[in-house]
Amino acid sequence: MKKIIIQINKDGSINAKTLGMKGKSCMKYLNFLTTIVDCDVLDSEFTQEYYEKNEVEENVTNEIKL
Repeated sequence: MKKIIIQINKDGSINAKTLGMKGKSCMKYLNFLTTIVDCDVLDSEFTQEYYEKNEVEENVTNEIKL
């Protein structure tokens, strides 16, 4: 299951972490989040899931190669 954990700090800064999103799919959620809260990303780091292959991405890549 895909999740975004959002923490709003006392100083108004926001921390967000994605879970259950493999590959670059998390980036579209990050872009959506920054749009709806009208903020800029000051720092980010990738989770281990970012480096895992997403089955959907692999299928699209295979279809393009044919």
